[in-house]
Amino acid sequence: MKITIEIDAKLFKETMKYTKAKNNSEAFKIALTEYVATQKLKKQSAEIKENPLKLRYTADEIRSLNRS
Repeated sequence: MKITIEIDAKLFKETMKYTKAKNNSEAFKIALTEYVATQKLKKQSAEIKENPLKLRYTADEIRSLNRS
């Protein structure tokens, strides 16, 4: 998809530096991909915080099972 956008020059220059992209399109794709991945992790983290995993055994019980 082609789009036309206005981006702060300093911000985009910094984006190019951190992404090590060869061109503007590649930098933008990398930045968007990383942003979406970060947002998904934040969402999953919040969900786990709200509903923590419930483990079936304690650490001591697992050690005991592994030793037997």
